[in-house]
Amino acid sequence: MTLNSADALFADRLAQRLPPDTLRAPEPRYLAEPRDRVQGQAGILALPRSAQDVSAILDEASRARVPVVPYGGGTGLVGGQVMHDGPLPLVLSLERMAAIRAVYPEENVLVAEAGAILADVQAAAREAGRLYPLSLASEGSCRIGGTLGSNAGGVNVLRYGTARELCLGLEAVLPDGRIWNGLTRLRKDNTGYDLRDLLIGSEGTLGVITAAALKLAPLPAAMGTALIVVPSPEAALALLALARAIVGEAVSAFELISGMGLHFLAETLPDLRQPWPAPPEWCVLVDLGLPRGLDPAEVLQDLFGEALEQGLASDGLIAQSQAQAMDFWNLREHIPEANRRIGSVSSHDISLPLGAVPDFIAAAPQALARLGAFRINCFGHLGDGNLHYNVFPAQGVARGVHDGVRDEVRRLVYDLVHRMGGSISAEHGIGRDKVNDLERYGDPVKLAAMRSIKAALDPQGILNPGAVLATG
Repeated sequence: MTLNSADALFADRLAQRLPPDTLRAPEPRYLAEPRDRVQGQAGILALPRSAQDVSAILDEASRARVPVVPYGGGTGLVGGQVMHDGPLPLVLSLERMAAIRAVYPEENVLVAEAGAILADVQAAAREAGRLYPLSLASEGSCRIGGTLGSNAGGVNVLRYGTARELCLGLEAVLPDGRIWNGLTRLRKDNTGYDLRDLLIGSEGTLGVITAAALKLAPLPAAMGTALIVVPSPEAALALLALARAIVGEAVSAFELISGMGLHFLAETLPDLRQPWPAPPEWCVLVDLGLPRGLDPAEVLQDLFGEALEQGLASDGLIAQSQAQAMDFWNLREHIPEANRRIGSVSSHDISLPLGAVPDFIAAAPQALARLGAFRINCFGHLGDGNLHYNVFPAQGVARGVHDGVRDEVRRLVYDLVHRMGGSISAEHGIGRDKVNDLERYGDPVKLAAMRSIKAALDPQGILNPGAVLATG
């Protein structure tokens, strides 16, 4: 795309302050997002190598009022990494800032640059005999800055918390180019407002994270995995309570899987091995991380036995090897791919109070039936109340048939979530896709405070405009 004279002048000034090969023409992959719903635009792609480079970029962008879109691994599902209208932005990719700066095993801390891939951080922690527990389906390509900018969740939130809870300190560049040196390894620092928590989850609208001090955990001495058939979501919650009564916080993951999800896998990915010839209506995938002295197979057998006695389970499989555990997890991790191949009418990343989860799962299909015949694949991180509630056309019906009711489906689901005290975005963030939803369902006092913070830190409005908060 050809730059106008003002943008070309900005690019020339910026090039004078940066090392050679920092600026490029944007490649198509930086302008796309995984769901192919929005095509981005950009005038310049910047690939900085240091916080000082990022500082120069934001300083010049602020002076010229050029929008800047921070770019991590490009795996976000709400359009926060692509700007499809308005002035041509500069896309700021942190991929060259990928170093593991230091590991402190005795402190359970690892310091990584924002462009480090999550899987590489996990590997560096393992090499030090530690665990970085953030775990996502996209961990082979998502980057640490993006996980923090979106406050990513994943499968281990139940035990270890979200990305926010796994971060001690940040190095970040503010919109005017100032570098905040907050890369502390302290666990107690009660010195006023916490800029770390403000930047985490801000989706690149308040500053650009360039490095982070991350919390590690001891590696569990033994791991256990089981797939357990449950009669209902209510029984799944009771099973979770039973598991925690037996092993406490050693429950690392507790995933709810619907029979529809398994049917979709059989239809679109038939080579994936499934444990049952006829998929059950509901099952849960349980992961335990145990200390020394406990045998995971025995613990899971005890859990399954008690669940059978209490009517909370009817069948189950305990992984007998790491390979079998990976087979179980492969089923769970491929559900999003199966969903993509089927093609949803509308997809929703929601959270609810745990006690409201069964009521929502029962009520939503009845409400949706007023709009048409749908298949529903409801699955997710039951232990923290996060459901991926995806609505699909009936068997043999093209997705396009429902284009006219897509917005109504979305509104119905979100209205019900809101009435039940839940959130319209559990772990994917707001991006650009949910800006209007946030305006509709967000607390007005909170939204006003967010706008004030944005205006104070980014008065020129250059950082990721149109993401999280409505512009204009």
